[in-house]
Amino acid sequence: MKAKEMRDMEAAELAKQVGVLRKEVFGLRFSNATGELDDTAGLGRAKRDLARALTVARERDLTELETRPG
Repeated sequence: MKAKEMRDMEAAELAKQVGVLRKEVFGLRFSNATGELDDTAGLGRAKRDLARALTVARERDLTELETRPG
C-alpha cells in the first residue's frame, strides 16, 4: 500500500491497518524462523508497509500537537 493511500485513511482505519500489518510481520518472521517461508522478500515488503503506516500515524500525531493551542 502506498503512503498516499494511507494518508487518505481515517485515523481509526489507519490504526486498524497498523495492527494488521504488525500481525502480518510477526507471522512472516515466525514462518521464516521455522523455515516454512518460501518468499523471503515478502518479509521485507511487509516491514516497509508497516514502517510506512507508522510514519503516517506519527505525522498525524505531530500535526495534531502543532495545531493544539498551547
